Amino acid sequence: MMNNIAEGFERRTNKELKNFLFIAKGSAGEVRSMLNLSVELKYIDSEGFNKMNNLTLEISRLLSGFIKSLN
Repeated sequence: MMNNIAEGFERRTNKELKNFLFIAKGSAGEVRSMLNLSVELKYIDSEGFNKMNNLTLEISRLLSGFIKSLN
């Protein structure tokens, strides 16, 4: 997510930044998918899952707000 945001910022246009912010939101979804798999495979417990899942949801909300501010 962080690298997508950085790459979009370096492109120096709001259009490209928004595109990379959407990609970052997609990456947040991928992280949540991997968190689910991590619980199933018992790499993390439900407490760790909940904490990290909630953080990715918050990041997605923040990215959405950032995208809206660029419109």
